[in-house]
Amino acid sequence: MVHGTHNAVADDRNKDIKIYINGEFFKRDDAKISVFDSGYLVGDGIWEALRLHRGVLVFLEDHLDRLWMSAASVGMTFPFTKRELTQTIWKVLNENKMTDHVHVRIMITRGIKKTPSQDPRLTISGPNVVIIPEFKKASEDSKEKGITLFTSTIRRGSPDYLDPRLNCHSKLHEVQALIQAIEAGADEALMLDVNGFVSTCNATNFFIIKNGEVWTSTGQYCMNGITRAKVIESCQRNGIVCHQKNFSLFDVYGADEAFVTGTFGGLTPVTKIDGRPIGEKTYGDMTRKLSGFYNDLIAEAVANGK
Repeated sequence: MVHGTHNAVADDRNKDIKIYINGEFFKRDDAKISVFDSGYLVGDGIWEALRLHRGVLVFLEDHLDRLWMSAASVGMTFPFTKRELTQTIWKVLNENKMTDHVHVRIMITRGIKKTPSQDPRLTISGPNVVIIPEFKKASEDSKEKGITLFTSTIRRGSPDYLDPRLNCHSKLHEVQALIQAIEAGADEALMLDVNGFVSTCNATNFFIIKNGEVWTSTGQYCMNGITRAKVIESCQRNGIVCHQKNFSLFDVYGADEAFVTGTFGGLTPVTKIDGRPIGEKTYGDMTRKLSGFYNDLIAEAVANGK
């Protein structure tokens, strides 16, 4: 059975969701894109994922800012504004009668190619926009159980060839890392940076707790996680020391606690890394406290309507 940070409570309503493709809605089985799409041909696309909590798209501005930064990074120009995309997202949510516990995936590729090629000049359409909304509530049982990690030999890349902060469709190196972890008997992969320091996981950001202090990577070689940023903000708000620094597996194996962060699962405790138990509890006290602080930020966002 698959176990990881994206474990969700089963919801039969997802069989009947309507998926948005370039202004039209399609049933799940009918939602298709051309084989000449840039994302399919060469991974030339970017994406964003966000959550709907009690009628509010939480941290929407942060997610839109990250999406527009990704577009600028790959030289993609959108024919719509942030406000117009937001209106489209709400159109999708309303079409599906969604108000709570919803995960929204936005995928934007450069468009349709004239022929299979990397060359962006052979694109003959505007960007293809796909929005997939799902009723998706994180499994509390999975969170209480925690996850195990295996350190992959696949490194997080340097910003000069594929910036790890870019949410792009080119995720093959992360898939390779995850496959290594699965074959080693772990749930997900821990990844080092090009200098051998701990960077991030294949799909989440990584933190450890040492002597009451929170440690995470410098941010130079890890995903530009919104939840990661919110945990750091929570530490600052609540007087908890949080270091963004270089550290190695030497520090990780001796950590008091470890956890990962992501938009879908929030904070998920890590119980073992490379077969070594981390801490004395499945769900450490500091991890649980920080998870509560993160949930407070969500509640605050819901109360403010953004």
